[in-house]
Amino acid sequence: MSDKTQPIHTRIWHEEPEADNPFATRVARCHGYDVFGAMLGRARWVDMLYLLLRGEAPGAQQADLLEALAVALANPGPRDASVHAAMCGGVCGSTAASSLIAALGVGAGQHTGAREVWLAMQGWLAAGSDVERWRGWRASLDAPDAVASTWPRRAGSPGFDPHGVSTPTIVRQLLTHLADRSPGGVLPWLREQSSALEQAAGAPLNIAGVAAAAFCDLGFDAQQGEMLFLLLRLPGAAAHALEQAGYGHKRFPFYAIEIENDPGPRVPAQREAVAA
Repeated sequence: MSDKTQPIHTRIWHEEPEADNPFATRVARCHGYDVFGAMLGRARWVDMLYLLLRGEAPGAQQADLLEALAVALANPGPRDASVHAAMCGGVCGSTAASSLIAALGVGAGQHTGAREVWLAMQGWLAAGSDVERWRGWRASLDAPDAVASTWPRRAGSPGFDPHGVSTPTIVRQLLTHLADRSPGGVLPWLREQSSALEQAAGAPLNIAGVAAAAFCDLGFDAQQGEMLFLLLRLPGAAAHALEQAGYGHKRFPFYAIEIENDPGPRVPAQREAVAA
């Protein structure tokens, strides 16, 4: 058996050891940038995110766009399934990691989750600023010979709310803000063609669809967009989990269930008649 250690293969990170300790780091570089010697105090959080995933520093427009999107996604709110999952963990006294993992697991799906962003990004890129091409891509998802997937078939079009009535105000505000600042062409096209696309989808645009367009304009691929969407929504999940841990289970906001055509409980006479 060889006693040689296997090097870690990565283009992302490079470390130089201290002279007196090979296990301690003297310099850490991310894609060539000295993180502690040059980036600290100069780079923003979103600069580091972009650098890690894209391998290059963002321009001013790209950094501003990603920062605006990060603010919008930071807290989906307690009605979001991923945040509610984290709240369940918090109120039950679960560890911090458990609450965040619950949010990641529930928020990974194809309805308002990260996988929807993955699909929507593919749709925007396939459309190439052409509504008819987007229609063709959307139809391919339901084709009998579509590629088999471990994910269940999604109802409706990725990036649109199948249960929505009209485009929510916050979605319109987000799209307008991001499109005005985008260095790419997907967001401006989406704003211009949103009515036509919503008519084609038979549903209003949702935040996942806008986020997917922003990731496209930032140069991310679908896998990177999916990962970022999961990451950027964790602050809200963390905050609500901590809040519910402080409130306790007696103040936990359980969902109300309404049963249509509920016959109600049987009366004693009915039970006796059945027994007889």
